Amino acid sequence: MITYPIAKINLGLLVTGKRPDGFHNIETIFYPVPIQDALEVVVSDVFNITISGIDLNEDPEKNLVVKAYQLLKADFQLPPVNIHLHKNIPVGAGLGGGSSDAAYMLLLLNELFQLELTEEQLLNYALQLGSDCPFFIRHKPAFAQGRGELIEEIALNLAGYYLVVVKPSIHISTPEAYQDIVPAMSRISLKALVHFPLSKWKGNLQNQFEHSVFVNHPEVKEIKEKLYQLGAAFALMSGSGSAVYGLFRSDKKNLAAHFSADCHIFTQKL
Repeated sequence: MITYPIAKINLGLLVTGKRPDGFHNIETIFYPVPIQDALEVVVSDVFNITISGIDLNEDPEKNLVVKAYQLLKADFQLPPVNIHLHKNIPVGAGLGGGSSDAAYMLLLLNELFQLELTEEQLLNYALQLGSDCPFFIRHKPAFAQGRGELIEEIALNLAGYYLVVVKPSIHISTPEAYQDIVPAMSRISLKALVHFPLSKWKGNLQNQFEHSVFVNHPEVKEIKEKLYQLGAAFALMSGSGSAVYGLFRSDKKNLAAHFSADCHIFTQKL
């Protein structure tokens, strides 16, 4: 059985406080985008996993899709499987690729082995794998709070816009992203802001991680500035970086010449 985990972008991201459990409370809008990995699982005599595409520089056995399999295997009598994961979503980018792979693995195993798990049960399993994994169980535009697991679907449709994602060869770890964060609240709820005309998003819809990332990695700031120079209606760093996306009203071609040769560039009509 094959499935295609998708990526996400953050339409605004605020860190609103530090939690007693060591995590941070956030507010964000998750929006699904059609940048995809490919995940195949077949029943096998022995367990095995192979990974192709982007080099993850990690032991495949430590991948989140393996953890998802092990999580369900602890509660159900799952047979050994052969897993193949083809990575296309950049890592260390703020696009949620690893979390999406894990969530889609849960969905795939639930269907393949007819486990009949409810959506609520799948969401609970997903949260054990990562704070933003629950979003990918539903993969619909959503306002997220708490660690990212308190999800409220919202009516938001960016169909017709052209998405450009630029990922430089920079990996930003979660600890690095949070080290200079000072929690703050927005004057206007993100849920309200995303329903403003898109022309009003610039300067209002903010990613709090941009400040420290731009200081430590000025090339990320330059990517955002370049997207606006190229005519983006809105541009923002996604998650804790380092990918930056732009929303355009018309298709953009031959973008590679405007960015460093080591950047991954994705262009997709939404």
